[in-house]
Order: sequence, then C-alpha cells, then structure tokens
Amino acid sequence: MLLMAQPDAELASRLLELRQYIDQLELECSQLAAEFNESKHWERQGSNSAIDWMRFHCHMTSNAAADRIAVGERAAEMPESVQAMRAGDIGFAHLTVMARTANAVGEAFDEERLLQLARDNSPGKFHYKCLHYRHAVNSKQYAKEQAELAETNILHMNRRDDGSFFLTGVLDPIGGAVVRSALQPLARPIGKDDHRLRPQRMADALIELAGHKQKIQMQVTSSIETLLDLAGAPGAESEFSLPISAKTVERWACDCSLTRVLMQDSVVIDVGRAERTIKGPKRRALVARDRHCRWPGCERPASWCDGHHIVYWTRGGGDELENLVLLCARHHRMVHEGNWQLIKSAEGPIITIAPPHLWGGGGAAAGGARGPD
Repeated sequence: MLLMAQPDAELASRLLELRQYIDQLELECSQLAAEFNESKHWERQGSNSAIDWMRFHCHMTSNAAADRIAVGERAAEMPESVQAMRAGDIGFAHLTVMARTANAVGEAFDEERLLQLARDNSPGKFHYKCLHYRHAVNSKQYAKEQAELAETNILHMNRRDDGSFFLTGVLDPIGGAVVRSALQPLARPIGKDDHRLRPQRMADALIELAGHKQKIQMQVTSSIETLLDLAGAPGAESEFSLPISAKTVERWACDCSLTRVLMQDSVVIDVGRAERTIKGPKRRALVARDRHCRWPGCERPASWCDGHHIVYWTRGGGDELENLVLLCARHHRMVHEGNWQLIKSAEGPIITIAPPHLWGGGGAAAGGARGPD
C-alpha cells in the first residue's frame, strides 16, 4: 500500500508546486497588464481598451483580462496578500477577489481583515465572504449595485420552425434566486420512474409554474442589524442567492411568502412561518380599494402586485389599510432598492419623489410607468 501511495503523493506535490509557479507568473502578468493599461499602446493599435487588446492578442476572456489589470493596479496596496500568495498560503484567485473588493470599497479596504478570510476559505467562498464585507462597509452602495443589475435582465424567446421556443437570457442574482426558488420544488423527480434529466425537469417546471401560478416560498436569514440597515451589518442570505441587501429583504418582507430566520450574535432569535404578510380580508380590501398598481400612470392589475408598507414596520409602520398600497414588482423594487419615496396625499393620489441623483432628469413622476404587456 505504501509503495502504491508514493506515486500519488508525488503527483500531489508536483501539482501544488506547478500551481504556485503558475500563480507567480499570473502575478507578474498582472503587473505587466497594469503597466500596459497605462501605456496606451493598445489605443495606438486601434483597440477600444487594454482589456479588448488582451482579449484578442493574449487569447483571454474579458473578465480574465480585467482581473489581471485589477490585481496589477492594486498589488502595491496589498503587500501582505502578495507575500501570502508567494508563500503558498493563498492563490492568485484570492488576489483577484481581493483586488475587485478593493476597487469596490475604496478607502474602506482592510487588507488585514480580508487576508485572514482568504487564508481560511477557498476562492469561491472568499468571494462570498467579500460580498458580505462590501455590504457591511457600505450597504447603500451594495443595494445600488444590485438594483442596477436588475435593470440588465434580458430574456429572449425565439420561435423555431417547428413552433417550439428557444429561450436565452440573463437574470440578476436576486431575480435569478427568485426564479430558481420557484422552479426548484416543481423540478424534483416524480417517483422512481421519472427518468427526465434535470434540464428537462426545469423546463417542465417553468411551464407548470406559468400555468398554475405556483406560490413562491423562500427562506431568508438575516441579522437584526441587517434588517435595520445598521452600519457594519453583513448582507442577508437566501438559499439560492449571493448575499442580498437589506433593501431587498425589506421589499420581500412587505408581502410575499417568506420563512424568516432572524439572528443576533449568531443565535437564532426568531423563525417566522412561510405565509403572505398581507392576506385574507385585508388583501381583498386592499385590492378592492387600489385595483391596480398605484404608481402614477401604471396599470398593472392587482393580481400582479405586492402590498407595500408606506412606513415599514421597523420604522413604526403597521398593517393598517391606510399604510398599505399596491405596487407592481418593478415599482416595488424602485421604492426599496431604488430609494424612490411615496407620499400618500389627503386627496388619495400617490406622489412619487425621485432619489436626489435623478432630479433634473425626469421629475418626481418619472418612474417608467407602464401598462399591461
């Protein structure tokens, strides 16, 4: 047994040695990439950017080229991390996550804290931890970035000659988590004779969901500090999502089927049942009063809307009908993650106020109102 194991141990040793050598070369490549980005040689060669030049001439993906430039530009600010990589304590993949995080948080970058996380976690898990760190440093910026991702969602449905549809698209992390959570229960194998592969089961689940309007249930784990959006709080967690912002948790908690798990000092202090916040007679009364999304100019029907708390419960609001209003998914997201404000006038109409950075563009009522598709 010892004789048989020895060649395997040599393979493992050689693999580690080679990987560390490659990491060293990647770091050298990154430093050159940063210098090349400053040189503007790529511009004289007719490329749109250094990333574009590297993508074509170095046979790299755009993301890989951008990672090299980011590491090269930030290496001087991460001396301990660079030394840890040279010593084999972390890999180049950790450095790319570190550099991206440094670019995102700016002066709040804390190398010592992140380096310890890098040593304790794989690159993938380190990326996840860094997202929590970014939320803790600046939850508003984190929420803004997630809201911007939601504006890039695309879905193409192309009909083939035989009448079937071909779907392609990209969903933001939050939207993708919602869709996956909805499809997951319906995509499980049905008995021992269900021989469908997972892609087929997921496709069938999508059709079933659309046809029967399956109620979505999601579990969200959050600290009290995150729910209150206090400085330094990590993001909340959902089973199929990256860390999510306090603003998204606030929106989901308005009116959806959530199982909430609240934490304080790593101890579970409350577990809520998965049920709609606004239901029964209260929901019927809200629908009878509002009839559709109350955002000015929007005609999305009530069946497509959530009940929104004008004053959220953590700020003293309750479930009284006077504190509720119907909003479609898009406008509900704009209020929470987009920082739009709603004011309910005495006469009845809802007044919308744009966040400061949008003033002067489309006015207080500019909200992308739309009718049913």
